[in-house]
Amino acid sequence: GLLSVIQRLKGSPEQELRIVLLGLDNAGKTTLLKCLASEEVSTITPTQGFNIKSVHSHGFKLNVWDIGGQRSIRPHWKKYLGSTDLLIYVIDSADQKRFEETGQELAELTEEESLAGVPLLVFANKQDLVTAAPAAEIAEGLSLHTYRDREWQIQACSALSGEGVQDGMNWISSQIMNRKK
Repeated sequence: GLLSVIQRLKGSPEQELRIVLLGLDNAGKTTLLKCLASEEVSTITPTQGFNIKSVHSHGFKLNVWDIGGQRSIRPHWKKYLGSTDLLIYVIDSADQKRFEETGQELAELTEEESLAGVPLLVFANKQDLVTAAPAAEIAEGLSLHTYRDREWQIQACSALSGEGVQDGMNWISSQIMNRKK
């Protein structure tokens, strides 16, 4: 019908992807999501439950599920993992007391059957803070080099300033393109 004619005139329809955005509470997940959506990031409240935003990037429609990271919510993360095309995990680079806890959560996530082979982008957030650990140090601490069943990338960023966020999105785009080949 008319829709297919319009799509042919416009070119191929925008591909949709499901991205799950996880990490401990206060890591900066919602700030990152608002940054991706080009929204104001000055007033953010802790996520109770989840937020969903559609973000357009590199010709793709990314349906991003931002799920709260409080300890009481984490057992429910598994319910949101089905049909995930990419996992973004956000870490507060300045909260070194919680590195072990966030590492355990990430390790458990990557063992989930529904995430087998799903590419992983780790945003080492809050790099604008003096106490932030460098991304390479975080990658080593998380043993990311041992992940052989999926493509992964760690990206230093500041969700507040936006620095490094686009580099992460470029990596996502390259993953999508590689999957299409």
